[in-house]
Amino acid sequence: MAEEKRREERELSDPRAMRALAHPARLAILNKIQADGTATATEVAEVVGVTPSAASYHLRMLAKYGFVEDAPPRGDGRERVWRRVGASWSVSPDIDDQPEVRAAKNMLINLVRDEAAAEAKRALENFDREPREWRDATTFARSVLLVDAAELKELIRRIEELIEPYRVAARDRSQAPPGARIAETQITVFPRTERRPHGLPSEDHGEPSAAGSDGEARDAGNVWGDGDGEGPF
Repeated sequence: MAEEKRREERELSDPRAMRALAHPARLAILNKIQADGTATATEVAEVVGVTPSAASYHLRMLAKYGFVEDAPPRGDGRERVWRRVGASWSVSPDIDDQPEVRAAKNMLINLVRDEAAAEAKRALENFDREPREWRDATTFARSVLLVDAAELKELIRRIEELIEPYRVAARDRSQAPPGARIAETQITVFPRTERRPHGLPSEDHGEPSAAGSDGEARDAGNVWGDGDGEGPF
């Protein structure tokens, strides 16, 4: 199932499309339409914090590069209704990327990560206002793994397979249980890059130093739990 999902994904490689998408308001608009199924410029403007005319412009740009399309009109049909294009999209760096393509990919990936971090921050700030059942169903966690490349790839596949039936784009909303609401999971899986030691600041001049004032080397790491940063945030 995860392999089928990958085949349905639109792998972004056009730097113009990626630059068009790499805008906070446009990502927020896509998230709103994904959550609601369809939306008008007025509806997304209220959530994103832009004027309806600005929202209309962003929607047209998203449509130009194939991220949204016209949906069936509502009511008297006075306002244009939009929906996401069926296929989901993904973006991944490739060692053979041209500089322009890599720059566009990095810009979009960083913006998506920033937006995801902001979403998690909002959830954390709202945590105490959630009902008990949703507090119990929420976690902010980080795990440090010891794996080879094949194991890490298999882990990603299994995570995707587990999540697939619940994705809002794949699930029939009429079949969701009562009380279902939009939730989010954020997955970042990668091999760690070794941190380069900066040394400790000197007590006299604030310059980095590899040793403490007594001449003994010191560990500058911030230790939490077992020292590897693993556990709930």
